[in-house]
Amino acid sequence: MVRFSANLGFLWSELSLPDAIRRAHAAGFEAVEFHWPFAVPVDEVRIALAETGLPLLGLNTRKGGSEGDFGLAALSGREEEARTAIDEAIAYAAKVNARAVHVMAGRAEENAVAEATFAENLAYACGAASTHRITVLIEPINHHDVPGYFLSRVEQAADLVARVGADNLKIMFDCYHVQRMQGDLLRRFVDHGAMIDHVQIAAVPTRAEPDEGDISFERLLPVLCDNGYRGFFGAEYRPRAGTEEGLGWLDAYRAPKSNG
Repeated sequence: MVRFSANLGFLWSELSLPDAIRRAHAAGFEAVEFHWPFAVPVDEVRIALAETGLPLLGLNTRKGGSEGDFGLAALSGREEEARTAIDEAIAYAAKVNARAVHVMAGRAEENAVAEATFAENLAYACGAASTHRITVLIEPINHHDVPGYFLSRVEQAADLVARVGADNLKIMFDCYHVQRMQGDLLRRFVDHGAMIDHVQIAAVPTRAEPDEGDISFERLLPVLCDNGYRGFFGAEYRPRAGTEEGLGWLDAYRAPKSNG
């Protein structure tokens, strides 16, 4: 069954986060996910989620406090900052009943030091998150959009999951990033399906609505479900115009209404 989550980092970004949650519900999304909600009071988010009944799938750790930061967890020498960001994200997630926290690796040269730093910070995150039954996610991000991002390949993510060995550490499989960096989406998904907890979508190469470009999501997503995926598909795209104007792509996945 193909079900969609609205990523409110990109969709309805002109609205307050609580109002964006309500708009996502009105548009027919069955879940929501965030980027960095920390400036929004927890109670406002909880009220909107309760009103709509939408589950909150996840949120990110902060990018960092220095120019060019795109995460901290793989940066040797900044472990204290990284763990402060992890603690903050897990605390917020627990208060709003989010299912997962994406721990952002950051820009770092791919070497043994960065890998060890990331693995140690992930082990810390998994221990802290397990208290709240929260999943820790890591996401390969392509180097076209984020040059120098430490974690860029699905196989690299799988090696880290195996190295850390925590039951609550999983991969976020963003089809846009994987296709731009590596391609061969279906094989990579099947090969690592047991480690994948969340899937995101956007058109390639534009990152617009998922109804154009190199990937036929209308064909791919049912196949991912046939291969064991039971989660939501996160709509993490940048609308070509406004969010509302671009929602027609959802029609391809909606059951036709009965004339009877």
